[in-house]
Amino acid sequence: MGQATFTTALTIGELEASYPLYCKAMRILIREGKTIEQIQRSVCWNRLLILHRSLPRQYRDPQHLFFMLKRDSKP
Repeated sequence: MGQATFTTALTIGELEASYPLYCKAMRILIREGKTIEQIQRSVCWNRLLILHRSLPRQYRDPQHLFFMLKRDSKP
């Protein structure tokens, strides 16, 4: 299976505006029991990675975010 491609590039502002949505999507994937490898192939992961690489002081590495959300999701 190939990589997903996107026809339009999002601006940093558009990515920032959708940041809470990407975090929510990652929470849902974690709650569904997806592995980190599966989540790394998701759109939300890629968008969070772009934000982190563009603005590292403002946005955490998606891997760090994954482990924080995973820890917080345990009962």
